[in-house]
Amino acid sequence: MATMITNNTNRYGWAAIALHWLIALIFIGQFALGFIMVRIESQRTAFELIQLHKSFGFLLLGLVILRIAWRLGNAAPALPRSVGALERRTAPLAHFALYAFQLALPLSGWALVSVSVLEIPSMPFNLFVMPNLPLAMSDAAENIWAAAHWYLAYAGIALVVLHALAALRHHFWLRDSVLVRMITPSSDQEME
Repeated sequence: MATMITNNTNRYGWAAIALHWLIALIFIGQFALGFIMVRIESQRTAFELIQLHKSFGFLLLGLVILRIAWRLGNAAPALPRSVGALERRTAPLAHFALYAFQLALPLSGWALVSVSVLEIPSMPFNLFVMPNLPLAMSDAAENIWAAAHWYLAYAGIALVVLHALAALRHHFWLRDSVLVRMITPSSDQEME
């Protein structure tokens, strides 16, 4: 079994697989953390969770940019022959939407903390102070970006759920290689 870093015509390589699952884990974890942090009664704990949420948000943003760059430099494997024409046309749109949400969500969070009149610095993993985006601070802007971040989070998690359901459909119903090739690049053989 040869270890593959890059993609080939049938499977994703280890780099794409690792980025996919790391981003998925952080994205879902961020949703859970965001949900919890706004419901915590202890202000100190809430503050610490918010800083952690911001830290993982910046990490997510960096990983998504890396994933997009990797994707642009490594062609995606061809879809199995069992995938129909409609799905062949919509799959690239769904992936584009996932990338767009994975970029928009942390950027909207960064915009939110940048316009906040509280001026609480963002310190990713307590390593450095992340500069704010050059946006004007105001309560109105904070409300707009908070709403945008909230709506993007729920729309993004809905898109992730649909993506996961589609992958499970391919694996259990269609019995093709769409899900398997995102788990391991161990074989160049295409499953029908």
